[in-house]
Amino acid sequence: MSVHTGQTRRAEVMISGARIRALASPGTVVESPEVIDGTGLLVAPGYIDAHMHIESSLLTPAEFARITLPRGTTTVLADPHEIVNVVGPDGMSWMMEQGRTTAQTMLWAAPSCVPALDGFETSGARLTVADIADLLSRDGVRTLGEVMDYRGVVSGDPRTMEIVRAARRLGVRLDGHCPNLSGDDLNEYLWAGIDSDHTKNRTAVAVEKAGLGMVLMLQEKSLSAELVSALQRLPVLPEFCLVTDDIAADSIMDRGHLDHIARLALEAGMAPLTVLRSLSLHPARRLGLDDRGAVAPGRRADLVLLRNLTDFTPVAVVCGGRLVRRQEGAATLNPFGASVNLSALTGPDPVWRVELPDGEHVFRSIQVNAEDTYTVPGTVTLPVRDGVVRWEGRTALMAVYERHRRSGRHAMVPVTGFELGTGAVATSYAHDSHNVTVVGTDARLMRSAANWVIGAHGGICVARGGREPVRLPLPVAGVMSDRPAEEVADGVRRVREALHAWGWRHRNVLMSVATLTLPVSPQIKLTDRGLVRVTDRSWEPAVVSAAPGAAGP
Repeated sequence: MSVHTGQTRRAEVMISGARIRALASPGTVVESPEVIDGTGLLVAPGYIDAHMHIESSLLTPAEFARITLPRGTTTVLADPHEIVNVVGPDGMSWMMEQGRTTAQTMLWAAPSCVPALDGFETSGARLTVADIADLLSRDGVRTLGEVMDYRGVVSGDPRTMEIVRAARRLGVRLDGHCPNLSGDDLNEYLWAGIDSDHTKNRTAVAVEKAGLGMVLMLQEKSLSAELVSALQRLPVLPEFCLVTDDIAADSIMDRGHLDHIARLALEAGMAPLTVLRSLSLHPARRLGLDDRGAVAPGRRADLVLLRNLTDFTPVAVVCGGRLVRRQEGAATLNPFGASVNLSALTGPDPVWRVELPDGEHVFRSIQVNAEDTYTVPGTVTLPVRDGVVRWEGRTALMAVYERHRRSGRHAMVPVTGFELGTGAVATSYAHDSHNVTVVGTDARLMRSAANWVIGAHGGICVARGGREPVRLPLPVAGVMSDRPAEEVADGVRRVREALHAWGWRHRNVLMSVATLTLPVSPQIKLTDRGLVRVTDRSWEPAVVSAAPGAAGP
């Protein structure tokens, strides 16, 4: 299959070492130690994921590669900002070392935003410009990772712009993160040299970005029929990429990796050849990988054998000239097993204390939805007695506890949008600073779930009234498991089922919970320091007003 012309031809694909030697006429006889019978199959380039985070699979790099390579993903560009936010550059060094042991090509982005929004949250590390320049100089690092503080870029924040300028001096590509950024603000972002975006945008904004030469990286939540139709109606089809961004282990094993994204693109109306190009040639060009992305002499022999162009799950995969064979999973040695520096919650915690007079008050809430991670500000009226908000029985509450520096800092906010039963979820996997985050309708269950996560040095716990808690240990920096993928996938499935049964009915329930703390994901989020109004890069007051009839001081 030629991704350059869209033509197919019958040929014998000759491989020498890790590269394609020739496309010979059918029937050409060549002595070879190994012959793969591809009769009736389509030989296409291996898939390249130009934007993703291995930690979001909840697997170590070796286990991630083991289950995605047979799905056709032969190259990834991984941004390890999840683990780096917890343990700093040592985390990236460990990820890269793990990646070198796999057959899958793992390339890397140097995280640009550690923390994601400087001054608005507490992370386990804070990368300096010198730290980032050092990471960018390492072998296998291709890009500056997504510049999430897009408001900092637009406003000329000194630290953000220093990082951007350092990357430009080193000549690397700069990846973006700027949901629905448009008009003059988008011009400023592009002027800074950041020229890709993987976030979900309104269709008109996505077309605007494509028209300005920005590389769109379309993930699952972006693949609407409306957007695909709009892009395919343009006089020239933009060279966008299909990416995964964040996919957990159970989704990979049950539905697939990039092959799953391809299936969704087809369902949204994308032409099959466009899907294939967006998995191979386009990301290769984006990453400057001239050695792959096509089936041609001299190119790297990363190949997928497909039944047809309507089914992107491969029959067989060749990576670096070798047939990929399925392997057994294995546990991984964990150098980051004591990363939760937080004492157990005691007594009546979580207690929401405020400096307000007794009476009814209107509090700001985070309102979630069932489709994506976009949140909007809402309101909840709650009584205050003796400086304590009486929330139980009236709303769900979210609490974020700083877990890196033993500061004792925490913040709370009501969460609305779902009809939840009696229960709670606690997690140390909470983007991007990964502080211990708890959401619940019952203080006792919130305390119990949080204390399990703290004691396990990381994980997810769902506690529901009258039922056994569902627990998933994540001992590697509190964001990954050290166990084989099959075990992790089973644990994630049980977490999803428990959250859905509780009433958190979201299409991607894990990410819905884990991004409630991400202060660069619109519109309103909670960190250990307080409520953040994302689109304004500012603090959001927790109290809207005193309700009528509130008692005086």
